[in-house]
Amino acid sequence: MAIIRIKNLLISTIIGFNPEERINPQDVIINIEIELDISKAINLDHEDSIYNYKTITKAIIAFVSQSNYNLLEKLTYEVLQLLMKDARVLRAKVEIDKPRALRFSDSVSVELEQRRK
Repeated sequence: MAIIRIKNLLISTIIGFNPEERINPQDVIINIEIELDISKAINLDHEDSIYNYKTITKAIIAFVSQSNYNLLEKLTYEVLQLLMKDARVLRAKVEIDKPRALRFSDSVSVELEQRRK
């Protein structure tokens, strides 16, 4: 088994309840952990045998930048579901930070994890 991590993916999106949050995109920072079996990739050492993290990163960027949620929890859940669509993913964890969401704090984050049964 292997874990692929995508760290500190910075994307602007509409997130939040306040009127200014519904108009002005805000940055979110996404950290992702994807667990999968990479034995085929190790044995074949060929592009067709890998989980393409560049492709999933582009899909996440497109999805999040076009999303429009009130809750950070909902956005985190939807990104997790996007990852779990690929049957090769055995487990995924998503943490999304919303910088400057609270006074006197760097950020607020929500983390969700799902394991394939």
